[in-house]
Amino acid sequence: MKDIVKEDNEMLYKKTKPLEMPLSDSDFTLLNNMMLFLKNSQNEQKSKKYNLRPGVGLSANQLGLDKKMCVIYLVDEHGKEHEYFFINPKIIRESVHKIYLPQGEGCLSVDRPIYGIVPRNERITVKYKNLYGEEKILKLKGHASIVAQHEIDHLNGIMFFEHIDKVNPLTPPSNATSIY
Repeated sequence: MKDIVKEDNEMLYKKTKPLEMPLSDSDFTLLNNMMLFLKNSQNEQKSKKYNLRPGVGLSANQLGLDKKMCVIYLVDEHGKEHEYFFINPKIIRESVHKIYLPQGEGCLSVDRPIYGIVPRNERITVKYKNLYGEEKILKLKGHASIVAQHEIDHLNGIMFFEHIDKVNPLTPPSNATSIY
């Protein structure tokens, strides 16, 4: 947790630089360590032992690095694990319909509670490179779509709270539904 930059760090508000492929050994190792951090943060015993806040996504600029890469680790309602390593990700398609988490979004870089609805596209298609430099296209929906948009926003210098309506923060847009 001590390596995660906080919301006042300017690195979180600027677009990150695309990575050259193939990945360097250090970037390959870093991405795997970022994934390990997320897995440990979601493990009750390890998160307690190492004083980790649970997280489902982590971008390189949250570690103070100007690199367009992030990782996502989700366990779905059936207990299936989903690991995503996104290098130079770009959302190439998105649904018109919006969804949101009723409790709002959180962020490992934000230590204060922020209340408000963060509207996200229900479905997205992401184009990216994987750990081995292969170009991939992935369709995501629901919670996975929300997490991917949050992390890709990080890489583009956008914080989640910038999406919250300043006048009516707890009122969902008319074209949005809660996912829970």
